[in-house]
Amino acid sequence: MPSNKIQKAINEQIQNEFYASYFYLSMSAYCEVQNFPGFAHWMRIQSEEEMQHAMKLFDYLNNRGGRVILQAIERPPFEFKSPLDMFEQALEHEQKVTKVIHSLYKIAKNEDDYATEVELQWFIKEQVEEEKTAADIVDRLQRIKDDTIGALMLDQELGSRSLVQG
Repeated sequence: MPSNKIQKAINEQIQNEFYASYFYLSMSAYCEVQNFPGFAHWMRIQSEEEMQHAMKLFDYLNNRGGRVILQAIERPPFEFKSPLDMFEQALEHEQKVTKVIHSLYKIAKNEDDYATEVELQWFIKEQVEEEKTAADIVDRLQRIKDDTIGALMLDQELGSRSLVQG
């Protein structure tokens, strides 16, 4: 069974992952209102991925004999200045998540909890991908600037994303 310190940290990360799911779902709703169905679809898939991450930690803690204690989820932002602003916030969010995962890994290391270290390696690798993807989209939106055709092309491209089971 994981130590109380590990259980508390994992429970906090479960809450963070559920918040991330809510955060991206809010962005999806914003995109729908702004008539960017591809961005909306991309954000909805991202929301579903974050839910999978939460459940991965949920199942891990249960499988180790720990106790999952769900926390309240804060309301995410729902207004954004533009798709660029929205993706910049997504990138910033992913960078924060990376720092939290690294902190959680340090706790596991300090507690000599090798099983949790191994479990968190998947999340560390996932965060590299999450940050790169968000940074690439931010870069593309910065290049597009006010080019409506470019924005519509990117919207269409992002609309082709499919959910990958993690």
